[in-house]
Amino acid sequence: MKSTKFMDEMKNKSLEQLQQELTSAKRELFQLRFKNATNQLDKPSKIRTVKRNIARINTLMVQKKQVAKA
Repeated sequence: MKSTKFMDEMKNKSLEQLQQELTSAKRELFQLRFKNATNQLDKPSKIRTVKRNIARINTLMVQKKQVAKA
């Protein structure tokens, strides 16, 4: 599965790197939504994938913050 490969890559990153990934994923989502609105998007399912990746990154960031607190 691609999601497990994505998660393995993200688990090895620091909070700062995850924040950068989150910013770039949000920027990509914005661009995809804009293309979708103008009917230029080839794969609408890409929007769902990017949204799920954003949620995965947010989850990892919360987990790393909780570990840092403890």
